[in-house]
Amino acid sequence: MSMSLAAVLVLAASALAPAPATTVAGFSDKFADVNGVRLHYAIGGKGPVVVLLHGFAQTGLMWRPIMPVLARKHTVIVPDLRGAGDSGKPEGGYDKKNMAVDIHELTRSLGFDHVSIVGHDIGLMVAYAYAAQFPDGTDRLVLMDAFLPGIGDWKNVWLMRDLWHFHFYGAVPQALVAGRERTYLEHFWNDFAADPKHSVSEADRQLYAAAFAQPGGVHAGMEYFRNFERDAQDFAALAKTPLKMPVLVLTGEKASGPFLIEQGRLVASDVEGVIVPGSGHWLIDEAPAKVIPELAGFLDAPLVSLAR
Repeated sequence: MSMSLAAVLVLAASALAPAPATTVAGFSDKFADVNGVRLHYAIGGKGPVVVLLHGFAQTGLMWRPIMPVLARKHTVIVPDLRGAGDSGKPEGGYDKKNMAVDIHELTRSLGFDHVSIVGHDIGLMVAYAYAAQFPDGTDRLVLMDAFLPGIGDWKNVWLMRDLWHFHFYGAVPQALVAGRERTYLEHFWNDFAADPKHSVSEADRQLYAAAFAQPGGVHAGMEYFRNFERDAQDFAALAKTPLKMPVLVLTGEKASGPFLIEQGRLVASDVEGVIVPGSGHWLIDEAPAKVIPELAGFLDAPLVSLAR
């Protein structure tokens, strides 16, 4: 084979290589090297910045239903967290304060010094750590269904028998999950939903399982949980300075219920709590008709009107 033909074939193969999956019109996929990690993110829209942070067992793709809604009035940034999706999966750095620095360096690298930040599950821990470390640059904060390590009676959640996965990490658990990533994740998608048949869709389960099965994905996912004790120490210290920006806490009636709302009121002075009736943990997937208007209404409202 001639060198010129080989070069053509290489270029053709590169052109056919799958790009990161973003199916939302008006958004582009990009990468940034920040805080020692390569982050993949989608960006679209125009206006005040909103950052959407996914949780465990999902990627930034979870936000597709609301991305075009928010993009009408906002610049919307949707990263894959360190260790997830198409972002880098380093050995360490999975404490939530450091993961928040990842996102802060990303937003600053894009020229933004003020953002509203929304987090679901692990993402809410990163979102809180962002707002607490960079309060002057955080306009609004949304926390969606999980809990804050180190705040109030958090150990009642952390030590619940049914939440064994919080303590399931290390070489043996990683070996047990390797090649069975979908089986492992089914526990979360099914058991944390109000109704497993109306939880994360089959198409998305395939996408998330494939992302989790990438080299380093299982290790990273388990590291999110392994760092809860460190996160608890960090958050207890951060909470000594209450947040002053408006905070919305959204929880599922069949999941966090009032607990996360109560935690939110321990760390912030201006908190609106909403329990989504009939929903489990996967709020965007289980109750989009309720959750999307709540998020959009909170994020779209002029800041002056949010004072309570």
